[in-house]
Amino acid sequence: MSSTATAAGATSSRRWLALGLIAAAQFMVIMDTSIIGVALPKMQADLGFTAEGLSWVFNAYVVAFGGLLLLGGRLSDLFGARRIFGIGWTILAAGSLTAGLADNVTVELVGRAVQGAGSALIAPAALTLLFTIFGSSPKDLTKALALYGAAAPAGGTAGVFLGGVLTEYASWPWVFFINLPLAGVVLLLTNAVMPAGTTRRGSLDLAGAATVTTGLAAVVFAIVRAPQVGWTAPSTVLAGLGGIALLTVFVGLQATLKQPLMRLGIFKASNLAASNVAQFMLGAAWIPMFFFVNLYLQQVLGLGAFASGAALLPLTVTIMVGMLAGAPRLIARFGPKTMTVAGLATLAAGLVWLSFIRPDGTFVTDVLPATLVTAAGMAMAFIPSLGLALSAAAPEEGGLASGIVNTSYQVGSALGLAVMTAVASMYGADRLGDAIALTDGFSAGLLGAAGIAAAGALMAAAWIRSAGPAPDPEPQQETAGIS
Repeated sequence: MSSTATAAGATSSRRWLALGLIAAAQFMVIMDTSIIGVALPKMQADLGFTAEGLSWVFNAYVVAFGGLLLLGGRLSDLFGARRIFGIGWTILAAGSLTAGLADNVTVELVGRAVQGAGSALIAPAALTLLFTIFGSSPKDLTKALALYGAAAPAGGTAGVFLGGVLTEYASWPWVFFINLPLAGVVLLLTNAVMPAGTTRRGSLDLAGAATVTTGLAAVVFAIVRAPQVGWTAPSTVLAGLGGIALLTVFVGLQATLKQPLMRLGIFKASNLAASNVAQFMLGAAWIPMFFFVNLYLQQVLGLGAFASGAALLPLTVTIMVGMLAGAPRLIARFGPKTMTVAGLATLAAGLVWLSFIRPDGTFVTDVLPATLVTAAGMAMAFIPSLGLALSAAAPEEGGLASGIVNTSYQVGSALGLAVMTAVASMYGADRLGDAIALTDGFSAGLLGAAGIAAAGALMAAAWIRSAGPAPDPEPQQETAGIS
């Protein structure tokens, strides 16, 4: 074998190993939202959480993650995606160690928020690296996005299993400590397999970063808290209006600054706004489905948390197979717009079917077939809409585009779950022990999620272009720094 062929093979191996690290990032970000579920009762007993406060073990992560994603994307563009990727993993490891060693409520929530901050750096940097490594080959890019997308349901399911195993056979702190060895491996390999990238010219808009981070965090805070305290509660209204006011200030700043955190002109890029709407609607429909199905399995059918995770394995496998084997071929044949629309429509159909769950139903008849249809819809829609969002932006704004699309999906997920939880509660989902009322509530929430997916399909059909002009890049003039 010639030296040229050997070098080419080594380069190819490094590319796919880099993809493995990027997929590990997606796996970890999603796993950290699901792994704590089974451990919460023991954490409550050991740390003294109130029943209401316990939900903030989850919410502290989500608020920090959602609020810092745009900043993470901009940092990735200015200081290099590989550098921010590594820093994000370091912060995630520090947060995991803090959360695992916590001996009181405050330290636990701080650790979870630090984990969310690390994930907010990792997620946009990972997508930027993926597009940098595979963007020159549409075929390889689709395969890479498929593996990246499949890592999400794998992380969600693994979190349920690992959370149960670690809590039962070790102790609850290990749901956080398990992050440390993976973070160590990623940090050891990152510099060897990831492209160094370049430091972009530009300045970091600290005023914009402060307003958008605080604004997004306030909006997400209001959304995730509303089902507990009420949509008209003073804390919900004040946080929501305050967040909207800060985001309005942020948009004003971005329109006037020469070096903004988020150049508003990026949305002129063909399909960027439309694909982000599709991702928003996809998250707003998918996460409520996952939430209500899990509750139906446990509260109506009587399965335990671990058994419920096992029951969702067919759904997870369907998504992974669909993303890895089916979606790339279908996208190549029909195009990303058609697949996004068809995927959202299929998800809507599966949710309508799932809404026919019965109080005396069974997993095989009431849950399994409908969830497989929803899984097929998710597999069809996620990759093409994500690919459109990433490919729409100029290379120097890849981190920003990644931060925007991650924010769209996460905020959509939080808003969809909060609204559908409120809808489900109106129809009886809060009446524990009453199987009929619970089922009626879950069914209402699932129908609402179906409406979101159907609306997303119509929007994608109307707004996504099959082809469009090149992005509208704006030249950068200053060296990277803080201003």
